[in-house]
Amino acid sequence: MPGPVTLEAIDLAALLCSRVCHDLISPVGAVVNGIEVMEDDADEQTKTFALELIRKSANTASARLQFCRIAFGAAGSAGAAIDLGDAEGVARGMMEDEKTKLTWNLPRVLLPKNKVKLLLNLLLLAGGTIPRGGSLAIEPVGEGDAMGFKVTSAGLNARIPQAVPALVAGAADNPVDAHAIQPFFTGLLARACGMTVTLAPEGEAIVLMAR
Repeated sequence: MPGPVTLEAIDLAALLCSRVCHDLISPVGAVVNGIEVMEDDADEQTKTFALELIRKSANTASARLQFCRIAFGAAGSAGAAIDLGDAEGVARGMMEDEKTKLTWNLPRVLLPKNKVKLLLNLLLLAGGTIPRGGSLAIEPVGEGDAMGFKVTSAGLNARIPQAVPALVAGAADNPVDAHAIQPFFTGLLARACGMTVTLAPEGEAIVLMAR
């Protein structure tokens, strides 16, 4: 049975930093590769390809940084509120691509930053249930300061990763590493907001609730 996880603050910070670096390594590395190609004595067609690679990779890196700034960072002073419209913008930049589409049905209101951070982390969890892509739909549960969230993910072979429910609940079979820190952090955020996160299959889809 999974046991409770206890992390020192310094370890939590280090693991979250590792998670952010993991998200950025690929697009930043692609930018470096593109620059190296352009610096070589390549033909114009190759240089054009390299420039397009740099452009796309830089945009991806920027989108991931903007998302991580809110999802994992301070994103303002203590007690700050965040506009859900801003959250939608960074969520689309992070989650949407040629394989995955996001339907956002939340009102444009200000919510406490920890609740918005929880929302973005829920989307990351939902994205992890459809590794081959598909659709993500988010809608409110309740309204006002008591608003919760429902995220529905649908895609080929959608499934809940085995370790995730326990990690969200603050438990694990093994020491938490950089791969496992995001679902664990989601649970921390939910408890800080006085909320509970559940994940359950619903037909061929997966439903995540925070309320």
